[in-house]
Amino acid sequence: MADHADLLPTPVTPAGRAGLEAILARPGRTVIGLDFDGTLAPIVADPEQARAHPDAVPALATLAPRVASVAVVTGRPASVAVEHGGFADVPGLEHLVVLGHYGAERWDARSGRVSAPAPHPGVAAVRAELPGILDAVGAGPGTWTEEKGRAVAVHTRRAADPQGAFEALRGPLTDLAARHGLIVEPGRMVLEIRPPGMDKGVALLGHVRETAAEAVLYAGDDLGDLPAFAAVEELRSEGIPGLLVCSGSSEVAELAARADLVVDGPAGVVELLRALAAELGR
Repeated sequence: MADHADLLPTPVTPAGRAGLEAILARPGRTVIGLDFDGTLAPIVADPEQARAHPDAVPALATLAPRVASVAVVTGRPASVAVEHGGFADVPGLEHLVVLGHYGAERWDARSGRVSAPAPHPGVAAVRAELPGILDAVGAGPGTWTEEKGRAVAVHTRRAADPQGAFEALRGPLTDLAARHGLIVEPGRMVLEIRPPGMDKGVALLGHVRETAAEAVLYAGDDLGDLPAFAAVEELRSEGIPGLLVCSGSSEVAELAARADLVVDGPAGVVELLRALAAELGR
């Protein structure tokens, strides 16, 4: 394992270096927060085919017992992230939590159960109106919807002009969401319509406070991870060091610009987790 310890990268910012130092000094008081798609799992054309990087679970199982908590924070339903991640019944991941639907759902490895409130009624109304909106905008055959239970996502990655379709749909979908008390969360060639009041920042902040953590790492790849980055920055202002990691992508330059450390996609995230576990295991 020492070979991975030697690969522990150095953050490019003073705040990031302080965050890493705090994690190494107080691992038992550290929360590791991780997005799923694009961070633990490579981005694929069909989200239903997304699976965690093959080395992600072994890396997490080695790291998790050495820190206070590992939390996967995702817009997916918690049960889907658990299935696609392969997180259930893994030795070493007994204290893993998955905060699904931006924290509206919670899965605990210890119990194997998902807890969640009732769905927002606006989601069903949007689901009924969405086909007409897509027809009115002239969304092409490459544009498709993903049912997420507590949310509905419209993907444009398969369209002939993915960015053009994304921009054409953004305004109409924002209006549709607002009529039903919902919001639109933009991502990498996807627009997700979901209830307000929960985002990855709210979910992460709540979990850090719940665990009384004294250091935090958060890794993400998407616009939806910006609130989590902001949450870490808020914690830093309160004296809790944090490390911001971007799972590198040219599609989301804003996230990379705010990160303390940019790694090469899910493979780079896995290598970081391995190196961190190795350093803590010395």
